[in-house]
Amino acid sequence: MKAVILAAGEGSRMRPLTNNRPKVMLPVAGKPIIEHLLVNLIKADCKEFIFVVGYRSERVKHYFYDGLPWGVHIDYCHQPEAVGTADAVERLKDMVGDRFLVVNGDSIFTPQDLKEFLDKPDAKMGVAKVSDSLGLGVIETNGRSITRIHEKTDSPPTNLANAGLYSFTSDIFKAINMLPPSIRGEYELPDAIQKLIDNGFDFGWNEISSWLTYTYPWDLLNPDGRMLENLEYEIQGIIENNAILKGDVAVGAGTIIRSGSYIVGPAVIGENCDIGPSSYIRPFTSIGNGCHIGTCVEIKNSIIMDNSRIPHFTYIGDSVIGEECNFGAGTQIANLRFDQQNIEVNGKDTKRRKLGSIIGDNVKTGINASINAGTVICNDTIIGPGVLASGYYPPSSRVFR
Repeated sequence: MKAVILAAGEGSRMRPLTNNRPKVMLPVAGKPIIEHLLVNLIKADCKEFIFVVGYRSERVKHYFYDGLPWGVHIDYCHQPEAVGTADAVERLKDMVGDRFLVVNGDSIFTPQDLKEFLDKPDAKMGVAKVSDSLGLGVIETNGRSITRIHEKTDSPPTNLANAGLYSFTSDIFKAINMLPPSIRGEYELPDAIQKLIDNGFDFGWNEISSWLTYTYPWDLLNPDGRMLENLEYEIQGIIENNAILKGDVAVGAGTIIRSGSYIVGPAVIGENCDIGPSSYIRPFTSIGNGCHIGTCVEIKNSIIMDNSRIPHFTYIGDSVIGEECNFGAGTQIANLRFDQQNIEVNGKDTKRRKLGSIIGDNVKTGINASINAGTVICNDTIIGPGVLASGYYPPSSRVFR
């Protein structure tokens, strides 16, 4: 049975991190979200994949090619416009058999949950019990059958959330062909499933044990920690004398950890990085490939993407930093309000008491720049020396004292 991974969307609520990459290629624990999903599907004994791509599709294709490095085969289906998940699946009717799996590429499921869908390929949906179902699609049930699907209502009737994991038969294509567009002008899989149910088709559901999903940039920080705890750790780089690695720390090939540095796991450091001397990297931090973390830099519970440079006397806490960023010496990112209240980003409550900054690609700061908690800095922006940055900065901003 082939597994279809939906990977065509941008993820607009993830901006500015998705300005240059699709949402599924955002890093979690040193790898793209979609790679964790792929690996878990492989562990569940799936070998044939179709990736539905669209926005920035070259990032996905360049990374995965034909799947050979993972020992699987990957085909691609292009969705030129983001007009819904049902439209994406409809494009596959000549590429899949009578039964196939469909998974949202921005979620991660366990191999055990995925295997249940692969081994018993009856028509069903993966469902997660959640404490707060507001803003989620939920289902009503009768025994093991779904009776009604509700899409993101103000008063969800249950706490059984649609997790974006489905096994389908070819009957789904008939339902899709009967669909009108939704109020958002899109063709959605839940609407197609509801069409099947309304016509007497028995569509089941399975409760899944674990569901990691990502909506906003700060969501990357919590699941990142859980994923880090489940990784296999290997040290391939050079660890100088008097550098201390404590707990689970992965170090990529070509990386050097210089003397006096102190790294506490779980943490992942990519390939060809230069760390230290005397850097302090705290738990739940992921550093991409080709990064430089300089003297007396402290990083806590953060994601630093590829080829970014954080040199000399800088603090970064609870933040996501894009690719090709370059921070001036003494740059400081605050991650806590004086009043201890939740941090808001663009007026939205993140429900996090600690959150630093969300920074896009190719952002530069001057020496002694300070960045307030909850600040968003979009791609190609310059924050000048000694500036106090706070709030939201659109792409290519120039901020000087």
